[in-house]
Amino acid sequence: MLNAITPTHQPQQQSPNKEQESAEMSRLADYFVVVGYDHGKERGGISNGIIVQRFPEKDWPDTPFIEGIEWFCQPQGWALSTERQEPRFFVSILTDIDANRHYCACMCFNETVSIVPSKPVDEEEEPVDGNSRALVRAMPTIAHHSIMYAPKCLVLVSRLDYIETFRNCLGIIYTVYVENLGIPLETLVGNILGCIQVPPAGGPQVRFSIGAGDRQALQPPISPSLPITHTSVNLLFQQL
Repeated sequence: MLNAITPTHQPQQQSPNKEQESAEMSRLADYFVVVGYDHGKERGGISNGIIVQRFPEKDWPDTPFIEGIEWFCQPQGWALSTERQEPRFFVSILTDIDANRHYCACMCFNETVSIVPSKPVDEEEEPVDGNSRALVRAMPTIAHHSIMYAPKCLVLVSRLDYIETFRNCLGIIYTVYVENLGIPLETLVGNILGCIQVPPAGGPQVRFSIGAGDRQALQPPISPSLPITHTSVNLLFQQL
């Protein structure tokens, strides 16, 4: 899906004051992960997801990669479907051993896969007794469908709580990927991971583009002690 990623913007030399200021900045996202359906394990009775690609491929020294992230991409389990599902976005919040939060923003969609039946639809195994034939007929299987839909997930992992920004970025990557718009996906992912720096709480608004002609902005919270609700609470306080 993606080749090696190189950010399109190279860092410039900074003065000591700017270097100290940038030390307080944080990456918008730590990892980008593509998780797909594991077709190699689908015949074992348990369906799993598998990491198709991850960037960067090596762990950040300050933020190790979260192992087993594929389990959080499909909370209801990995399974093929006979009908195409609408793309959906959600966020799983994981807590590491040091009680640090990691936000796993997922954009899940379906891809078409061809299924080759191992035997004709009307062919059944010979039953041992009458009860066995009733059991075979009572257990329908999806293996007889020639076209199925497998889930795939695009994931951004971040220590920052900017859910709407993650939704926008993943939506752009999904659109470019599905509609084949001709924009290198490596450019989009490289900019998200390597070029967008977010100031700490109380910092200024950040305006940026991930390289798809988009114009985005995010506003750090006013204070680190105030919780981020992602909802408007102005009316609530007016009524108090």
